[in-house]
Amino acid sequence: MEIDVFAAAHREDWKRLEALVRRRRRLTGPEVDELVDLYQRVSTQLSAVRSAGADPALVGRLSGLVARARAAVVGAHTPAWKDLARFFTRTFPAVVYRLRWWWIWASAGTVGFAAAIAWWLATDPSAMAAVGTPEEIRAYVEHDFANYYVEHPGASFAARVWTNNAWAAAQALTLGVFLCVPTVYVLAINGANLGAAAGIMFANGKGDVFLGLILPHGLLELTAVFVAAGVGLKLGWTLIDPGGRPRGRALAEEVRAAMAVALGLVLVLFVSGLIEGLVTGWVHITWLRIGIGVAAEALFLLYVFTLGRRAHREGESGDVEGAPASAPTAA
Repeated sequence: MEIDVFAAAHREDWKRLEALVRRRRRLTGPEVDELVDLYQRVSTQLSAVRSAGADPALVGRLSGLVARARAAVVGAHTPAWKDLARFFTRTFPAVVYRLRWWWIWASAGTVGFAAAIAWWLATDPSAMAAVGTPEEIRAYVEHDFANYYVEHPGASFAARVWTNNAWAAAQALTLGVFLCVPTVYVLAINGANLGAAAGIMFANGKGDVFLGLILPHGLLELTAVFVAAGVGLKLGWTLIDPGGRPRGRALAEEVRAAMAVALGLVLVLFVSGLIEGLVTGWVHITWLRIGIGVAAEALFLLYVFTLGRRAHREGESGDVEGAPASAPTAA
């Protein structure tokens, strides 16, 4: 692409869009329609300039213009609740779907590691002895494991669980930028803790108790942590292999998408916290509480693999800078 020729051909569009943005509070009906049309047109031009990989100054200028135009268009036409609805029906599920293989492999690796730890403890008496004394293990199996879910009032326990899980997910997501290593560590710690609990309970004939208390909230909770970890691993890998994009640009795009995931997971972890605080220890019908957990997990996966897949195929990336591809249109 000849940047100078391209800029000369479209300069009038940019000037006109700039003028409309400055007067956004005093636009007539036809001018509002023109603003939306130019916004979409210049967004496409910005994508073309970025793809050419030339003239960073022009990219910066057009990015600023598109961002201001988007604010004018959204402010003029889209109520806040529509932005929120769009986020949860397109942006968040699209990113989770796009990065699905990262969190699926994170899930498989962590669960596999946990299973190996559980098997080791359950089959090696010396490993079990290193965990604690027979009295400590008996207390854990007979009382401590189950009592953990009922020793505090449900609402306050749910709030505490939500905070703890959000912190774990935030660590897994944000620390991945350090070449993936901290995220792998977070996954290993979670897998080891899960495997140790499973090994102790199964070795002492309480496997049914373990599954009955872990599955209701653990399915959705762990999935959220795995999604966060998958995004974190993608951030770290982008630094290693930016995929043909300039490294700074690639990382910026993935960071913006990661922020969308972080915001969406707040709600997912809130739901899993409610289940752990109000269902796991308080619903005494085992099949019912497990059913609640399975239903919550199934709904989340259905949400990601239907809405997310559709939005992803329509070009939604989760990158704030990529939003113009699906700009609102004038009535």
